[in-house]
Amino acid sequence: MRNIALFDLDHTLIPIDSDFEWGQFLCRVGAVDADEFARRNAEFFAQYQAGTLDPVEYLEFALGTLAQFPRSKLDELHQQFMQEVINPALLPAAYDLIKKHQDQGDLIAIITATNRFVTAPIAIALGVEHLMAAEPELDANGNITGKLLGVPSSGAGKVVHLQDWLLKQEVTQLRQLSDFTHSYFYSDSQNDIPLLERVSHPVATNPNAKLSAHAQAKGWPQLHLFDKQ
Repeated sequence: MRNIALFDLDHTLIPIDSDFEWGQFLCRVGAVDADEFARRNAEFFAQYQAGTLDPVEYLEFALGTLAQFPRSKLDELHQQFMQEVINPALLPAAYDLIKKHQDQGDLIAIITATNRFVTAPIAIALGVEHLMAAEPELDANGNITGKLLGVPSSGAGKVVHLQDWLLKQEVTQLRQLSDFTHSYFYSDSQNDIPLLERVSHPVATNPNAKLSAHAQAKGWPQLHLFDKQ
């Protein structure tokens, strides 16, 4: 294992934003005040697309919402969310891309700004063992408290999460990106430029306009994963 392949999740491996869709789902099933939640969720999503989102402010909102429910109820809701929203968005092109790196024997991980509660079942469904995500604090009973552990896993925070994660891996002498022969990172957003610039093979995947322009200037390849889906 000499190569590492890293993937963003939302709009990269799936053609939707799982965090935004989770909020929409909660509104649809009546789990939250639909008008107020949808308003705030839409505001944060617009900030994310514009690259102006305060990740701590958003995560406190998102995790605070999760903290309103016991874990058993959250898990029940998430199963329904997977069936109704996520499973239809798991497309062959994403599986094929992951399988290409699996067949090469690469170390594979998803690294996402979305919290672990929302994304862990999605990573499992995609067949990816390793996940770096925003980490919610849990109480002794496994319930989400509403607090964030550590730094947000967005922007430059993805570099921090990756460095910490690599140090914990039991892969001999592979403790930082430069130790790998090849390192890949697939992402759709300019928010991920800090990590894209750290790997040897950055790939702008389903890129938004800002990342597409940056990739073109840098000579990075652009992959439009879902064009033919």
